[in-house]
Amino acid sequence: MAAPRALCIATLPLLLAAAAMPQQAPDPPRRAPTIPLHEAMLDDRLEIAGNDIDAVQIETRMAVDVRIDGHGPYRFVVDSGADRSAIGQRLAADLRLPAGDPVMLHGMAGASRTRTVMIGTLAVGGSVATDIAAPVLPERFLGASGLLGIDALRGQRLMLDFDADTIAIEDTRRPVRAQRDEIVVTARRRGGQLILTQARAGGVPIRAVVDTGSQLTIGNLALRDALFRRRKPPAFSSATLVGVTGDQMAVAVAIVPEMRIGGIQLRDVPVAFADLPPFALFELGDVPAMMLGTDLMGNFRRVSLDFGARKVRFQLRRCQTGGAGFGGRSMFMHDTGTPPASSCPPRPSRMPPVEPVAALP
Repeated sequence: MAAPRALCIATLPLLLAAAAMPQQAPDPPRRAPTIPLHEAMLDDRLEIAGNDIDAVQIETRMAVDVRIDGHGPYRFVVDSGADRSAIGQRLAADLRLPAGDPVMLHGMAGASRTRTVMIGTLAVGGSVATDIAAPVLPERFLGASGLLGIDALRGQRLMLDFDADTIAIEDTRRPVRAQRDEIVVTARRRGGQLILTQARAGGVPIRAVVDTGSQLTIGNLALRDALFRRRKPPAFSSATLVGVTGDQMAVAVAIVPEMRIGGIQLRDVPVAFADLPPFALFELGDVPAMMLGTDLMGNFRRVSLDFGARKVRFQLRRCQTGGAGFGGRSMFMHDTGTPPASSCPPRPSRMPPVEPVAALP
């Protein structure tokens, strides 16, 4: 058997780690917990035009139309924190996709074996990925018909336009035109992921991963300890993370007064704290690190992930103020090379209200 490979899907958050397992009789099916989730907001009027793909938002995540083996389109959540794509149970059954080798799935509540199916071609706009072994997961936890990971985005440039709710997928060999109010940050590549090193939170140097599959920005406990070791901890709130396998985790949420990404400064950033499996997979478990969710990225006008060139581009809003926030709170941001603006009203919060808790977990 081939040597083990570490695999990760991190959608609030899901970790798929370990090698393909030998075929054997499957375990008896377990009844999945019934957890109320917001349904995907699907708009049948959206169309694909060239490589610009109209997107809808599932809470603050973005989803696009894909075609599988010539069939579709089907709505998939875009997850830059996942190193491989996944497919919903009903869609896999409807398409009668052939079985692949099972894999171990590490969610927030533990590990379980899950089956995969083989996708011959997965097309998004003008981009086509081939021979994908996709884990099969319940649609009610995915919030869509599937999940689009970076195995379908390798060698591509992913542009997320949060104002227009569109996603553009481009070949990284095409030159990039500089945009007004754009900040470019060079990243390191580790396991196919882009790791930002030019980042600080509360004055603490951090490693950061852009995770379009997570609705909430999450820091590890090493970051929490570094932030509050020598200062009084702020008031914490609570939130519940729900993974795509249906498992749940209660986490503490605090407002980090100041954060920097490259030349961008953000204030009053809501951050949840938990030692989630993706941190260990990216070798970030012992250093202060953060998964940047769509609650934070939605404060930008556009975010571009260039997997080939290892560049992440952040385009500020013209009024240079934030919007998504958490529990009614919004973030304020500006380019550190320009004076801050204060005349732009915040965008409405898409995040749910939070409940106060007394102390750290």
